[in-house]
Amino acid sequence: MHLLDVKGVTKHFGGIKAIEDVSFKIQQESIVSIIGPNGAGKTTLFNCLTGLASVTKGSITFMDAAISGLPAHKILEAGIARTFQNIRLFSDMSAIENVMVAQHSKIKYGFASAALRTAGFRKSELETRQKAFEYLELSGIDSFADLPANSLSYGNQRRLEIARALAAEPKLILLDEPTAGMNPSETSEVMTLIKRIRELGKTVILIEHDMKLVMGISDRIVVLDHGVKISEGTPDEVRTDPMVIEAYLGKEAAH
Repeated sequence: MHLLDVKGVTKHFGGIKAIEDVSFKIQQESIVSIIGPNGAGKTTLFNCLTGLASVTKGSITFMDAAISGLPAHKILEAGIARTFQNIRLFSDMSAIENVMVAQHSKIKYGFASAALRTAGFRKSELETRQKAFEYLELSGIDSFADLPANSLSYGNQRRLEIARALAAEPKLILLDEPTAGMNPSETSEVMTLIKRIRELGKTVILIEHDMKLVMGISDRIVVLDHGVKISEGTPDEVRTDPMVIEAYLGKEAAH
């Protein structure tokens, strides 16, 4: 079964065509990279998939249900979570609190229970904290659980964003440039983390400029240029596609 089916998705901002007639399908438990030059429409595509931008034309189907036109919180509830190119953490809250907040849609107690701090509320809070710690552990930052998010290094803040997206328990997680600004060893650790996320039965789509990571981790790659899909295939197919070499990778990348 295809987890995600994107058909003819088009997004115009006034006269600007950000994405034009983009189609692709994503299999369950796969890792797919969206690549292309700056301004190719990659983040706009992510915004359409997650309800932050409305689709001008076309359709998006997730687990056989139409999601184009749904608000962002409904798409999150349906099972799609994301990180952002610009880090969006609650900077004064601790790392673990950031992850706990992301679980709010899964928490079952009501306002009265929270206000009165009933036994049920305390049990639920403890479980939420434990689960949040597990996501920090998975992301390799459990030792920073009680530190304010803004005191973490840039690379660890990016990992915290991934932990927070995972806390929503999505079936599909979208990572927007997860290794931006990282050194090679940090990038390698994030590569391992993405593989681990897939082992949990999740599907991953990432926007990424690091071609070593993209070629090393992806099952499939979708290439955008000026809002249009110019190629799609396995890393080997994309690496040798003349249109991709010309538009993005450069002649030397083909060798």
